[in-house]
Amino acid sequence: MARRQQYIFSDEPRGGKGVKIAVLAVLFLLLAVLFTANLVMTHSVAYTREYVTIADLPAGLDNFTILHLSDLNGAELGDRQSAVKKAIGNRSGYGAVVLSGNMVGESGDVQPLLDLLAQLPVGTPVLLLPGDGDPAVYATTAHASLSPYQDWAQQLIDAGVIFLDEPYSITTDKATIWFSPESLYTTDTVSTEKAWQNQIDMLDAQIEPLDADQAALRRTAEYQVQRMQRIREKIASMKDSHIQVAVSHMPLTRESVAESRAWATSKVFSMSNVRLILSGGYCAGQWRIPGGGAIWAPELGFFPEDVKITGMGYLAGVWQHISPGLGASAEYPWFMPMRLFNSPGATMLVLTATVH
Repeated sequence: MARRQQYIFSDEPRGGKGVKIAVLAVLFLLLAVLFTANLVMTHSVAYTREYVTIADLPAGLDNFTILHLSDLNGAELGDRQSAVKKAIGNRSGYGAVVLSGNMVGESGDVQPLLDLLAQLPVGTPVLLLPGDGDPAVYATTAHASLSPYQDWAQQLIDAGVIFLDEPYSITTDKATIWFSPESLYTTDTVSTEKAWQNQIDMLDAQIEPLDADQAALRRTAEYQVQRMQRIREKIASMKDSHIQVAVSHMPLTRESVAESRAWATSKVFSMSNVRLILSGGYCAGQWRIPGGGAIWAPELGFFPEDVKITGMGYLAGVWQHISPGLGASAEYPWFMPMRLFNSPGATMLVLTATVH
């Protein structure tokens, strides 16, 4: 009887340590499984196809395809971006590849993007709109070359990238599609040109010779004057029958679309005539609940609707595709530095006149 009482009132019940060890082992195994699943998921690129129905699409643009990528932010997805290559396969029929911002990111390391470019179909126009997380594009101080572009940007240009700082057109079977930075729809090119010309005049009025930084600033100012002129020439060449695609790093809202339409000074070059908006920025929420949605997104708060951060949606009468992104955004808090249960994504958009 004495032995039984000693057992009942002991500090450690029989088998207690074993149960605790078993529970800890199960928890460790569960964490290991979740970690491995997340590692596999976030280093594999999901490839999806979306149809964009445009009622007045010219026959020559029917089935025109756009590969939409965004927000690489210096991420390395396999050896030399092999996961991107695996996702898109040997497809070579894209009409254009659009990179909608933050493809380099705050580190300024251009190599991950150069590796990605090497995986894209040869001969396809690659259009890049810089994002607010990318380094400055234009050189206003002396650097390694005489280019008005910063060195990282010039490297990409040398690799065949087309910086989308002015409208760019592609014509196929007598049908034309324009890709333009969304910001141009609210830009007064005449006033902007005058501001840059004033900068040139001030530099030229100096008695002393220009130093290296001033010379770099003058080259960029001259380039900007010429760019404003080219933008007006391209806008003047647009026709009602042309399809317009606006590219924005961050998704547009109903309010921003309405404001852009109100700014229109051209009957043709207007957000009212845009048929598709391409954007990114949110990386699909960065952290997602498996089988569910995003936990949190900047400016949108907790549990935002997916239509606001990723995928295809209809916004104020115009289609908007928000890329899920390839990397992780620095706009999220420090404790959310990577993607969680959120596969990087590449999307092929197919323009069509019929509903699919």
